[in-house]
Amino acid sequence: MPKPLLFFTFYGNITNMRIFAISDLHLSFSTDKPMDIFGAAWEGHFTQIKEDWQSRVSQDDVVLIAGDISWAMSLADAKKDLDELGKLNGNIFLIRGNHDYWWNGYSKVKSILPDNVFCIQNNAVKHGAFVICGTRGWTVPERADDAEDKYVNRELLRLDMSLKEAKRLATDGEKIILMMHYPPFNSKFEDSVFTDLIASYGITTVVYGHLHGENIRFKLKVNKGVTDYYLTSCDLLKNKLLELTDLL
Repeated sequence: MPKPLLFFTFYGNITNMRIFAISDLHLSFSTDKPMDIFGAAWEGHFTQIKEDWQSRVSQDDVVLIAGDISWAMSLADAKKDLDELGKLNGNIFLIRGNHDYWWNGYSKVKSILPDNVFCIQNNAVKHGAFVICGTRGWTVPERADDAEDKYVNRELLRLDMSLKEAKRLATDGEKIILMMHYPPFNSKFEDSVFTDLIASYGITTVVYGHLHGENIRFKLKVNKGVTDYYLTSCDLLKNKLLELTDLL
């Protein structure tokens, strides 16, 4: 089993703190990879996101980004994109997506982040009345008899690590929010080993991304038992942040 990462606690002014989420920004300040080749929804997408972000998020608020942050291939190039995030309001928490090839280790990523940006990798962060945890996840098989997948099993272990740390941190009734990049269910929204594990921990709020395009099968909210799953891919949110404050 992979060695657990240390959790940490973040303190700030939480009197009127609000919490938002988005994902799949696919920033490219260090490389020529404009997203508008994928359709009109991506034309000027980060400008739209910034305008919405800065108009709604205060310095004491939290923004969760559920992966696919940058197209960069190296940490040095990704720093340009991360620095752009650091110019935005709020305290920003990131997890790795499948296209974040630059993410080459928790400590290395942590060392280059702006002061208001924090990374999560199979661990948990305590922030005021919330505990935020996260892991990348993996593609859930479409067929039940394909469930024995070594990558699924590996990511299930990492999810368990993250949730264990979150439960350890939530000593005073803090609300746990889980970030994943991949949807924790298949395109038919069926239960999976991921959703079963999440349910066993009693998690009520999960945000995820990865899905793009109007023709893909998606729902912005999926409910399974006590758990609400929110899709946060920026194009499907019309390049606006999803506010979770009143949904928790």
